[in-house]
Amino acid sequence: MFEKLFLAHPRAVGESYVEHMGMAAGFGARLFLASLACFLHALVPGLCVKTGSNAIRELHDRMVVHRVRNPGAAAQPLPQ
Repeated sequence: MFEKLFLAHPRAVGESYVEHMGMAAGFGARLFLASLACFLHALVPGLCVKTGSNAIRELHDRMVVHRVRNPGAAAQPLPQ
């Protein structure tokens, strides 16, 4: 159970638990700030016009496009 909850996913993406925690916390902080900008944009449409879409694009690039993965990690199925 410990393996499944804490280690399997970080290993699957080629990170240690601590590395994954840092990456996930960074993404969470960026998403939180982007969500605040989106709420501000909802109230005052002239503010933060591209902040949300820029954040999504940046996070997609970091998570999907430019991520350096462990070459063998993708080939290993996650334990059930």
